[in-house]
Amino acid sequence: MTDSPEQDYDPGDVAVIGMSLRSPGARTKEQFWDNLVHGRESVSFLEKDDIHVDETLIHSPFYVRACGVLDTYDKFDPSVFGISDRMAAAMTPENRLFLESAWETLEDGGYDPDRVRAEIGMYGANNPQTAALYSSPPDRVSVGPEAIEASLAWSPDTMTSNALYYMGLTGEAVTVAAVCAGFHYAVHLACQSLLLGQTDMAIAGGAMVRLPHPRGHLWEENRILSKDGHCRPFDANGTGTALSSGVVTVLLKPLGQAVADRDHIYAVVKGSAVNNNGVSAMAYGLAQPERLSACIASAMEVGGVSPETVSMYEANGLGLPMTDELEVHAASMAFGKQTGTTSIGGVKGNVGHGGVVSGGFGAMKAALALFHRKLPATINLTEVNQDLDLPGTPFVPQLETADWESESGVRRAGITSIGGGGYNAHLVLEEPPTVAERAPEAAGRPRLATLSALDDEALDRQRARLREWLIADPGLRLDDVCFSLNLGRKVMDRRWAAVVRSREELIDALAAGSSGSPAVTTASAPRVDAESFRSNDDGIVLSGRDAEALPELTALAAAWVTGRRVDFDSLHLGEASRRVPLPTYPFRPRRFWRTDW
Repeated sequence: MTDSPEQDYDPGDVAVIGMSLRSPGARTKEQFWDNLVHGRESVSFLEKDDIHVDETLIHSPFYVRACGVLDTYDKFDPSVFGISDRMAAAMTPENRLFLESAWETLEDGGYDPDRVRAEIGMYGANNPQTAALYSSPPDRVSVGPEAIEASLAWSPDTMTSNALYYMGLTGEAVTVAAVCAGFHYAVHLACQSLLLGQTDMAIAGGAMVRLPHPRGHLWEENRILSKDGHCRPFDANGTGTALSSGVVTVLLKPLGQAVADRDHIYAVVKGSAVNNNGVSAMAYGLAQPERLSACIASAMEVGGVSPETVSMYEANGLGLPMTDELEVHAASMAFGKQTGTTSIGGVKGNVGHGGVVSGGFGAMKAALALFHRKLPATINLTEVNQDLDLPGTPFVPQLETADWESESGVRRAGITSIGGGGYNAHLVLEEPPTVAERAPEAAGRPRLATLSALDDEALDRQRARLREWLIADPGLRLDDVCFSLNLGRKVMDRRWAAVVRSREELIDALAAGSSGSPAVTTASAPRVDAESFRSNDDGIVLSGRDAEALPELTALAAAWVTGRRVDFDSLHLGEASRRVPLPTYPFRPRRFWRTDW
């Protein structure tokens, strides 16, 4: 990585440069955002035959057949990671989901795990109960040493170390136990490690699979689970929330370094704070206003953020009047006597309560809102709870999706997460810094674009997805796309490459069976003289005029698709290209479920 430039970036700022999400109703962060801005509720209402619970329980008049279903909870693609089918079945659903999400996050940030020269910390939260419900492993003594490896795949504690191992990375591995505040705690610890210089980049997140899946819940008066399955944050008629599952991960790097490395930045972590209610709790598991207020205020103070500049507050928002009132009271104390200029919202109305990943859903919503400069509406909010006294607070309920205008001149969001057992956590995010102007892209210059996969079917899917992506975003520059593909994706056996002069040529080349295509594949590439290229320890070297010459690039493409290594750093040397988000690897998930050992 390059040295950080001498610019006026706060040394405590951390950039979010990659993100991955799977939630009820969304397999990608793009689908998640589309659901939010269009006000979709992703909680499912189930038939009795779809729920695997005790018959007595499901026939109770208080059983609510609603939950946020994660349709990939039992699926996994072990081949990408070199994992056997037997080991894939031994891994818990959360271990598998977190691993795939961490991979997607690194790719979304534009980094290949095989070529990244950095210590990457891995921080994650999961639900220890899932492992027990997924069938506990056998006793190691009675079964023998083979059970040890399987037990590590099963263990909640080794979720983050497994991710480092199977992705071929080195760095810290910390699996967090902080119940429903787990995602926030993971991000908090990751930021601390980055700012102390213990890691160069960090992946932080959480994974939650509620078992049995899908399942409903038993409603009890004045408890946090909803009477009818709908979550209504800040509504007078709210009765709680529904259960859900999901996974969210983010890729983090100190802001100054991210700018120097030409990373794509979704948002900036300005500050984070955690605490616990301890003995001061009103009741064990409920928010304690003074302690939660102190946590929110601390996160803003750490980041040097004035409450007047925070114009979005993403609440924990359980949709139960009592808990919503406690939270609004706590947040109001932290913000101080400020007029109502801060939008307040709650994502649990859309996706339910994701346990350790619930804060991740809120943080993803806030990061995407900052990036798109848009405030999604809080759904299921039809009658604002008057006991919240919102006119006497800094907060205004977000009843409609709207463009995000900030009176302070900067967009900032605060995201609260509360966990049973007294856990409080708060993140303060800021919009990404303004990108420096660049000269227009050189017209007509030939460029090399590359794709690879484990097999031809996955390669075809990659081509199709990238083509759709380019058509949907006409603002993407060809040099950025090629830079991100060539340096930000793991090189696999089946390969595709094209030498093109424009976005339009690349879009045409990606179309299967296009006539006169400049693309070459592993199966169809012509033979080239390997000795005709200069090379170093990282592979074939093209730089200077060679890197801009059509014949040389065409020969390089043919050499690469037939298995030769290429030093892509030298190919892009001296360019002003930037990493941009592009479609990640098209996993081919299969069902893995263990019933015995």
